[in-house]
Amino acid sequence: MFALAGGVVARLRPLGQMALGVLYPPACLHCGADVARHGLLCSACFARLHGVVAPFCKACAVPQVSAGMLGADGLCPACERHHSAWGQARAAFVYESVARELILKLKYADQTDNAAFLAQQMVRVGRDILVDDALVVPVPVHRWRLFRRRYNQAALLAHAVAKLAGLRCLPDALVRVRSTVPLASFSRQARWDEVAQAIMLRSSCGPRVRGRDIVVVDDLLTTGATAAACTNALLQGGARSVSLLVAGVVPPRRDVDMDQPDYGHVG
Repeated sequence: MFALAGGVVARLRPLGQMALGVLYPPACLHCGADVARHGLLCSACFARLHGVVAPFCKACAVPQVSAGMLGADGLCPACERHHSAWGQARAAFVYESVARELILKLKYADQTDNAAFLAQQMVRVGRDILVDDALVVPVPVHRWRLFRRRYNQAALLAHAVAKLAGLRCLPDALVRVRSTVPLASFSRQARWDEVAQAIMLRSSCGPRVRGRDIVVVDDLLTTGATAAACTNALLQGGARSVSLLVAGVVPPRRDVDMDQPDYGHVG
């Protein structure tokens, strides 16, 4: 009987999907134009994405104008002077134009469908750091912000990335123990001061991260302050390595970012 019911459901599912397509036809995630199926961008919007491709810095994921801008270890001049606490970073897009809107709408406008598209692109660029048996860990938000927003966009991305890569996601490994104010308008140094000591490894997750390669997932890499706090907490908890995978990266401004704060190595 159960087999019969399962067969009926399987036959009815395409009809249900067809009806859903009539009521809610597939639309571009950005502009709303017609597309072949749900979760896609139209060709015009896709063409406006600035994907991060080589040459880019292996530590901050920022694209470079030429390979000559990178040192022997694949680092840009800024990262050679102050290497990040994490090992490597990968970003799907430069944070501008369509990519910026997709990330902002995911973060603030409840357009959670954007997470699936962004995660697919993150996995594409992050294959080399999504190593076998790695753990995927999202950047945490404070419980009060989670209550107001109802979801953590980094956790949505992390779950999607882990599923696509065939890895395990540990969504509660990190906890934000202190609520920080929104950092968008902060200077680089002010961001670091605000985030310092705000993120810790949950004690119950210590045994699960010890000796493991960790991929920290977030929507955006700006100054690296939050990512460094996450990295230090994981390394102090015994993680073997920490890499960073984000949907968008904000290129540094030459007038303010020639010297970065110390990324806080864990010795």
